[in-house]
Amino acid sequence: MLGRIYAITGAFGALGSAVARAAAERGARLALIDFAKDAPVHVPSGEDVLSLGGVDLTDANRAGAAIEAVADRFGGLDALLNIAGGFSWEKVEGTTGETWKRLFLLNVQTAENVSRAAIPHLRRSAAGRIVNVGANAALKASMGMGAYAASKAGVHALTQALAEELKTDDVTVNAVLPSILDTPANRADMPKADFASWVKPEDLAAVMLFLASEEARAVTGALIPVTGRV
Repeated sequence: MLGRIYAITGAFGALGSAVARAAAERGARLALIDFAKDAPVHVPSGEDVLSLGGVDLTDANRAGAAIEAVADRFGGLDALLNIAGGFSWEKVEGTTGETWKRLFLLNVQTAENVSRAAIPHLRRSAAGRIVNVGANAALKASMGMGAYAASKAGVHALTQALAEELKTDDVTVNAVLPSILDTPANRADMPKADFASWVKPEDLAAVMLFLASEEARAVTGALIPVTGRV
């Protein structure tokens, strides 16, 4: 990864920061993009890191401006890791449907907006990569997971469509499908769960960074479950 340029959305969150730290340790140059304005202290910083906070990726123009800032700073882009997204548990009955619209924007539209802006730069890379975050829960939705599962199924479809679109351009597009991530927020929400069976952000980061590497040239259009022992 030495010298390769990675743009990471949702970079200030639990998974995004784990991916950023692992990539920095391997010598990547990083653009950390997030809706939050200020980067937490545990994300990488320094000369080879561009931190872009306060970016609303549901806005195509702002997403495009962020990617152009990355290309201007580093002279190109090799890999895009779409981690930005959201989650809500809500039954269909008795709701207004706003959650469905919001999760589509957060999970699908952000990935589409940033990918569209990144494609011209990724085509110029010797090994362009897009890695999305889908969800194992989207393969069979349970109660209260309709909106979330539908939006993540949209991420799966976007991944496969982009893989077909870009397969002759040496740009691969894949997605990881995690189960429950072992984060402080999830532990607080489910205090009686078996945390040992969950997926650690660092383990999911390792899979994502392989897919973003030059060595993953033969993998595209894949939806890869990363489910721990759930």
